[in-house]
Amino acid sequence: MHPEDLVRDHTIYACVMGSRAFGLATEGSDTDRRGVFLAPTPLFWGFEKPPTHVEGPGEEQFSWELERFCELALRANPNVLECLHSPLVERLDDTGRELLELRGAFLSRHAYDSFTRYALAQRRKLDAAVRAHGAPRWKHAMHLLRLLTCARDLLRTGELTIDVGDRRAGFLAVKRGEVSWAEVESRMVRLAEETERALSGTPLPAEPDHARVADFLFRTRRTSALQTHADHQVVQGVVRAGRVGQR
Repeated sequence: MHPEDLVRDHTIYACVMGSRAFGLATEGSDTDRRGVFLAPTPLFWGFEKPPTHVEGPGEEQFSWELERFCELALRANPNVLECLHSPLVERLDDTGRELLELRGAFLSRHAYDSFTRYALAQRRKLDAAVRAHGAPRWKHAMHLLRLLTCARDLLRTGELTIDVGDRRAGFLAVKRGEVSWAEVESRMVRLAEETERALSGTPLPAEPDHARVADFLFRTRRTSALQTHADHQVVQGVVRAGRVGQR
C-alpha cells in the first residue's frame, strides 16, 4: 500500500495546526494540517512494515501512524500533544474519537522537560539570528513566547489549551517587531521562571497512563485484524458464489 493511500483511506483523526489553531492567523497564513492514520494490522505481518509517518499528500500536511503518535504523546512531545488539542478538527471517526478521549492519559509532568527542551532549542536559534543579523526572526519569537505560555498554563492547571484567546494582540505585536528584543527576552525569562515554579504544585501526574493507552492500541489493532479477516471472508464468499453461478 502506498504511504499516501494510508493517509487518504485510513486517517482516524485530522486537524489544522499552526497559527490558525493557535488563534494567531493573519492574512496569508499557511494552513498546516496534521493527522493520525491507522495502518491495517496485516501490514505489520510482513517484512516491510508500514511507515511511522507520512508527508502529504497535500501541501503542509503531515500524519503519524497511530502507534508512533501514541509513543510521542506519552513522551510529552509538544507538537503531538498540541495536535491532540487542536480546536480545528477536520476528520474524525470512532477510533479517532476514542483517541481524543484519551487526551488526559498522555499528560504528565514530563511535559515540563519536553516543552523546556524544545523551548531552549528555539531560543538558541533566536540568539543565533540576533548575533548574525542584529534581530531575531520575530515570528519565531512570537511562537516561542506562545509555547512558554502554553507550558506554564499546562503545569498550573493540568489542562492544555493552545488557542491564545485574548492574548492574541500582544503576541502579534511581537510578530510585527513592535516589541523590543530586550522586552521579549525579559518575558521569556519570566515565563521560564513561572513554569519552573508551577512544576512544584502541578496537578499533573508524575507519569502518563501507559496502561490505558496500551489497552487502546491493543484493542484497535485487534479490531483491525478481525475486520480484515471478515472482509476477506466476504470476498471469498462472493468469489465462490460467482464460480457456482458460472457452472
